[in-house]
Amino acid sequence: MGEFVEGFDALADLGPAVTIFGSARLRADDPSYGKAEELARKLAQRGITVITGGGPGIMEAANKGAKEAGGESVGLAIELPHEQSTNPYLTRDLNFRYFFVRKTMFVKYAQGFVIFPGGFGTLDELFESLTLVQTGKIEHFPVILFDTAYWRGLIDWLSHEVNAHHMVSPGDLKLFRLTDDTDEVVKWIEESFADEAESRAAAESNAQPEKAEAAQEKEAQRTTMPE
Repeated sequence: MGEFVEGFDALADLGPAVTIFGSARLRADDPSYGKAEELARKLAQRGITVITGGGPGIMEAANKGAKEAGGESVGLAIELPHEQSTNPYLTRDLNFRYFFVRKTMFVKYAQGFVIFPGGFGTLDELFESLTLVQTGKIEHFPVILFDTAYWRGLIDWLSHEVNAHHMVSPGDLKLFRLTDDTDEVVKWIEESFADEAESRAAAESNAQPEKAEAAQEKEAQRTTMPE
């Protein structure tokens, strides 16, 4: 419970945010490192907070791009027996003992995930996010796979095996997008933010008559009560 409270207190004032996932093993000379840094810089320039797992590799690249662009650069690290320390490009960081608390923070404070090439941890975050979208637990939440060549084999397997055996519906394969273009990622994210804002405004507008009606009914009940 303490980790939840600490996380909520530390991140409560974050504005619009996107989480970038990817391998901790990629070096600075890998093309994906440069792309993650480029994307995070573009997001930060638009006032969008960048959240990562706080480690090296893709996480470091994204935090570096965000921080050097003057943006908010958040690292949500996890305590592991052989894990390296957090990267030096964080404007705020938290260190968690429990994966489930850390995962809650990723979803609660981000409005989209961008998934760069990675291993088991990255795949875990990818499929958890897709499950949350599929089951309606989160809405207006883009899940974007970056690097078409890397992800193509997985997508083919999902299409030709998982879907063919009716383990998912054809529509589930549209829950994520695939690109090699950082500008396209930014465009999709901004469109998602706009859709979410429009939906929220519509919900608030629809709620106003209900609130007014409830207030009138309460007032009527009060004025008709016997003395």
